[in-house]
Amino acid sequence: MYPLIRNRRLRTNEAIRSLVRETIISPNDFLVPLFVVEGKGIKEGIASMPNYFRYSLDVLQDEVKELWKLGLKSVLLFVKVPDHLKDNKGTEALNPNGLMQRAIKTVKDACPEMLVMTDVALDPYSIYGHDGIIENGKIVNDDTAEVLAEMSLSHAEAGANFVAPSDMMDGRILTIREALEDHGFIDTGIMSYSAKYASAFYGPFRDALDSAPADVKDIPKDKKTYQMDFANRHEAIRETEMDIDEGADIVMVKPGLCYLDIVREIKNTVDVPVAVYQVSGEYAMLKAAAEKGWLDHDAVMLEQITAIKRAGADIIASYFAKDVSRLLND
Repeated sequence: MYPLIRNRRLRTNEAIRSLVRETIISPNDFLVPLFVVEGKGIKEGIASMPNYFRYSLDVLQDEVKELWKLGLKSVLLFVKVPDHLKDNKGTEALNPNGLMQRAIKTVKDACPEMLVMTDVALDPYSIYGHDGIIENGKIVNDDTAEVLAEMSLSHAEAGANFVAPSDMMDGRILTIREALEDHGFIDTGIMSYSAKYASAFYGPFRDALDSAPADVKDIPKDKKTYQMDFANRHEAIRETEMDIDEGADIVMVKPGLCYLDIVREIKNTVDVPVAVYQVSGEYAMLKAAAEKGWLDHDAVMLEQITAIKRAGADIIASYFAKDVSRLLND
């Protein structure tokens, strides 16, 4: 007797596979990370991130317009700060005419409807490459949170729609939320890096911004005292729930592919949008394997992005955003 149910009927051809497909990717899923530098006419390649670039503000305008034409409506800004402007307290981060503040205005001038999110952390501004202020060889929490709140206010004043604290200091979401509310920025959102792990996948990103921890005596050589232990699962739920209680509008899991179990658990637990950051190391590995001819770049890229969304991501921050959107548009 033949089975009454044959699952392969729904896989017979592309038409039926498309019709019953559970996870659909579109440009609306993406948040595009952008690296910004001082200067003019700069579109500078990043050796460890093939086909990804740092942009000066004039070139950033053109890039943002191109993203919008591809249907990409949200960007996440990072700045590469000149060494002479770095110190231990992130003083330059509060400069109303700083690179980040000008970058926000540049994006808004070029494309007013583009959603602008901004990185909030001290590592691009720190002489030590850490996300917080260092005192007596330790990253101090509460003083750092106060600076992050001031930084967030500065971004909101420049026109940012969302601030994205990536530092993993305790209590910084509440500190930022209170500062925004007290100064009238009630509509400025917070996307919290809630479950950010101390991962080895961040190397190319640190190359892009020159933000790796400095090798200085009596200073931590890594970020393990504030970023999460990658062996932990329950901690991610606790961190995320606390950030929501403190006022986060969107929560994030970072990195992506190795943490899809965390993504699904958080998605099943919370009622706010969940973002996932497919990080620089994940990007670089596929680029390198494709260059060697070991993997089909576009096929693996789409499979990875689909896996991230299938796991529960509402938002995907990815360096592949343009590549995927071009494929979808074609």
